[in-house]
Amino acid sequence: MKHWWQKATIYQIYPKSFKDSNDDGIGDLQGIIEKLDYLEELGISAIWLSPVYQSPMDDNGYDISDYEKIAECFGDMSDMDELLLEAKRRGIRIIMDLVVNHTSDEHAWFVTAKENPNSPERDFYIWRDQPNALESLFGGSAWQYDEKSQQYYLHLFSKKQPDLNWENPALRQKVYDMMNFWIDKGIGGFRMDVIDMIGKAPDKGITTNGPKLHDYLKEMHQATLKDKDLLTVGETWGATPAIAKAYSNPDNHELSMVFQFEHIGLQHLDNHPKWDFTSLDVPRLKAIFSKWQIELDPTEGWNSLFWNNHDLPRVLSIWGNEMTYREKSGKAFAILLHLLRGTPYIYQGEEIGMLNYPFKADFSEIEDIESRNFIAEARQAGKQEETIIESIRKVSRDNARTPMQWDDSPQAGFSTTKPWLPVNPNYQTINVAKALADKNSLFYTYQALIKLRKEEDWLVDADYELLETSSKVFAYLRKTTDKTYLVLVNLSDETQSFTSNYTIKDTIITNTKTPQTLENLTLEPWDAFCLEVD
Repeated sequence: MKHWWQKATIYQIYPKSFKDSNDDGIGDLQGIIEKLDYLEELGISAIWLSPVYQSPMDDNGYDISDYEKIAECFGDMSDMDELLLEAKRRGIRIIMDLVVNHTSDEHAWFVTAKENPNSPERDFYIWRDQPNALESLFGGSAWQYDEKSQQYYLHLFSKKQPDLNWENPALRQKVYDMMNFWIDKGIGGFRMDVIDMIGKAPDKGITTNGPKLHDYLKEMHQATLKDKDLLTVGETWGATPAIAKAYSNPDNHELSMVFQFEHIGLQHLDNHPKWDFTSLDVPRLKAIFSKWQIELDPTEGWNSLFWNNHDLPRVLSIWGNEMTYREKSGKAFAILLHLLRGTPYIYQGEEIGMLNYPFKADFSEIEDIESRNFIAEARQAGKQEETIIESIRKVSRDNARTPMQWDDSPQAGFSTTKPWLPVNPNYQTINVAKALADKNSLFYTYQALIKLRKEEDWLVDADYELLETSSKVFAYLRKTTDKTYLVLVNLSDETQSFTSNYTIKDTIITNTKTPQTLENLTLEPWDAFCLEVD
């Protein structure tokens, strides 16, 4: 039996940057409601909604102070209920972002835990008399000293994001109750933030894939997800195909699928921090994608497919061609990814080819806490300012978070006032209105790919086979018992050669003219197509 999410395409919305309905410079729930018709036209099945819960916004909503209230800047629960209703009317489900590795330090649980060391809530968090060597992913020690109780608490992210203690059964029950609160509201599932960290064993230095992780997920499934047709996707940075099977094998009763990030690791130099970015290594990309396509068999698990999200730079800016072939390279990346096996995710603005932001050299436009910490540490290490800003412009999370570009009016139609992050100055040429008006735009390639996945079972069922090609060409087959489809993509600015004995039966999708033959074919820069072949 196929699940709805195997034939779905999911669209991620970063609410702060999507659409501002009340002119305070911050996107909100009413802004999303206003644009649901646009998303219906694109054809998506579900929205992954980055956190809209009550939060002091130290990490833009990933620091939650109340899981059952809406942050005032986004609206209130009546707006959330309206969004669920209006999305459902258009056949769109809402996937909530579940952030349960940590809370905000302003959450009532942590406030009580700090004020009363004898309270039950104290054990909802992880306290030690002495810190060990664990480091925060945002830089510095992962331990913060609390003067009042004279102990340290663990925070693998910001010090305002204390980690939850999943070994406490009362805490786990609170989380399950909260999940059921949202399930009862009619949501379509959860994207689970850094879910591979909830089984951490900090005294052993284990932060991901801890010994009890899968026990917790099985218990969570039993308490919240059992017998419900919900999409659950875990953010799992350290996953291998074998680990992904443990999460997503239907027999294990844990999650629908995972986000694995092995291909994203190609954005930076081996064994270097993300800030040491590098160009696309196509042979390694082919090897990674092929490994996941072959080893994660659909009967044993399921994969997600993505280039972009709220934590990543724009793929066109780091690996594509921003200038000469912006639309064509965007179509090439889309065709390559969406015809693989797995559930595709589109990040807002990806479908119109939005790019990284040209941040000022004085760093005044940087909001992201991770980026600000990097700047401070890089300066301390003696790095040149030009080198630091180059890294920021290439890989800062703020690149994904600049406002959605709706039209060529001031502030790109996102707001009528100055937004919380500046609008990319290219908004007059790159915007939704312009994309919709051009039937050859990147938007319509995404629309066609989404429609194809809904209609064609081979995208779920067909086997995968990588073809031998020159280093910059990515060619693979999707085969069923009676049909064969060739996906052929030139991931470069140069012409490339390709040859095959297959004959062309039909064109499924292309960003260029369909060739007459596959023998001794010259691929122009960023050519991409899917053909049915014999």
